[in-house]
Amino acid sequence: MQIKVIERKQQISVQEQEIKRRDRELEAQVKRPAQAEKYRLETIAEANRQRVVLEAQARAEAIRLKGEAEAFAIEAKARAEAEQMAKKAEAWQDYQSAAMVDMVLETLPKVAAEVAAPLAQTKKIVMIAGENGELGASRVTGEVLDIIAKLPKAVQDLTGVDISAAMKLATHTGKR
Repeated sequence: MQIKVIERKQQISVQEQEIKRRDRELEAQVKRPAQAEKYRLETIAEANRQRVVLEAQARAEAIRLKGEAEAFAIEAKARAEAEQMAKKAEAWQDYQSAAMVDMVLETLPKVAAEVAAPLAQTKKIVMIAGENGELGASRVTGEVLDIIAKLPKAVQDLTGVDISAAMKLATHTGKR
């Protein structure tokens, strides 16, 4: 019986060693490769996550920089336009009267032509002398000149620009 007990103990010992061997075999053939594959997949997943995060950060930074550049360009353009408008306003302030006088003086010959145009189409003029006794062509010329002499007052009434005063001012500033 003793022998059977010893044999039985040895069988149990052999079986335990076989179980340990199978555990080591299982560990070597299944568990370790599975752990290695798990580690490989986790590493790849982490790398992909990092790549996605970095790409998103890069896109956000690019959008931010583009927005800043556009804002800078808009601000520079607005400053340039404001400066241009200020210079135009200053120029108009300085030269508004002169520009109006220039326009009036450009159109003055046209106005004189329009005033004299009906006279050019007349075939006969009958004039009655007044108290000063002028007759003929000098009288007609005098009438045209009287109409043109009244033109500065008409321009002032219509536009508010006193071309006589502006002409004097332009003459004085031109002499400097």
